[in-house]
Amino acid sequence: MYEILIAFRYIRSGRVSGFVNFISILATLGIALGVAALIIVLSVMNGFQKEVRDKMLSVLSHVEVYSSTNNSEKLKKISSLFAKEKNVVATAPFTYSQAMLVRGGQVKGVIVRGIDPIKELNVSEGLSNIINGQIADLKEKSFGVIIGNELAKSLNVKVSDYLMLVTAENTSSPLGVFPRIKKFQIKAVFSSGHYEYDQGLVFIHQIDSRNFFKFSGVEGIRAKLTNIHLAPEFASKFQNKISENFIIRDWTKENKNWFAAVQVEKRMMFIILMLIIAVAAFNLVAMLVMTVTDKRSDIAILRTIGAHRWSILFIFIVQGAFLGLFGVILGTFLGVIGALNLGEIIMLIEKLFDFEVLPKGIYLINTFPSDLRISDVTTISIISFSLSILATIYPSLKASKIHPAEALRHE
Repeated sequence: MYEILIAFRYIRSGRVSGFVNFISILATLGIALGVAALIIVLSVMNGFQKEVRDKMLSVLSHVEVYSSTNNSEKLKKISSLFAKEKNVVATAPFTYSQAMLVRGGQVKGVIVRGIDPIKELNVSEGLSNIINGQIADLKEKSFGVIIGNELAKSLNVKVSDYLMLVTAENTSSPLGVFPRIKKFQIKAVFSSGHYEYDQGLVFIHQIDSRNFFKFSGVEGIRAKLTNIHLAPEFASKFQNKISENFIIRDWTKENKNWFAAVQVEKRMMFIILMLIIAVAAFNLVAMLVMTVTDKRSDIAILRTIGAHRWSILFIFIVQGAFLGLFGVILGTFLGVIGALNLGEIIMLIEKLFDFEVLPKGIYLINTFPSDLRISDVTTISIISFSLSILATIYPSLKASKIHPAEALRHE
């Protein structure tokens, strides 16, 4: 089609003013940078969400049932019901309490989870990464404790050191009423990769937990499923099968507000960065308007030799669409390369400017994640190219309405 040949000739034409060429380059680069930025930012947010979720699930359970009544017989029945389900990989008992760890003059508030060391490894990966010591040393009535590496650093302790565990539950004695205090020996140090848990979660044997916390703890069953996305449906299914004294909860309810906040942030970032592409599309409008003005005589000549208005319209749509397509392809290439090599780029920035991009005490994780998804790249590319097409409509319509006689009057 001759319209396409003319459109490409206008793009390559050296007779177009330098300012028009500058605007076209600016518009194309603007689209490319907007697309690249959007791909990288969404990849980072996807990676951040996935990384934090995986780190959480290395410590949390897919589904858990618990009660403050500590009814062991009913918990065993629930565990048997879970074991019969085909989607359940394993179950493990647990207790949950809150206490304070005391070492010298330092005091730390912690969550204390009582576990069966053998069964716990079947439902959680949190204790699979032991830095020092052995999980097998956490034995019944040994009053041992496994702590996170961040907590060990803050308290300046190591394996075989002792800590004082203090609970608000009172103990009566001839001298009065005192908080319950017990000395625990550190048996191992773990690292889940999640700062919050490495700093504030400790494990003791379930029997020791029952003996120490008496009636202040919560007892339950944790279950691991074949697929984490089955957890909400699984929990809903069993909600009516368990006693009213028990609560069933899946991992999505554990940090519901955090996951909801990330989704809102992702949508808002998509809208904000899409505005960058929209601004670049406005530059495309300005470039095409100036091109139409510069090519008025050419348009008039084409009309006089028989070119239809739709042909003139198509010429400038093709010109704008090609520039938009080139910007989208360039931006997609830069965005994909940037998202796939983001870790190395961040390391280079940290070395050059000597600062930490992702403080682990604030962002819960200590690595900069990136999860590039084809669906995001496709969506961004289609929407960006569509905006480029829309930007060509007004100047193309203006070009198609030019009257040959009026355009050639002053030539």
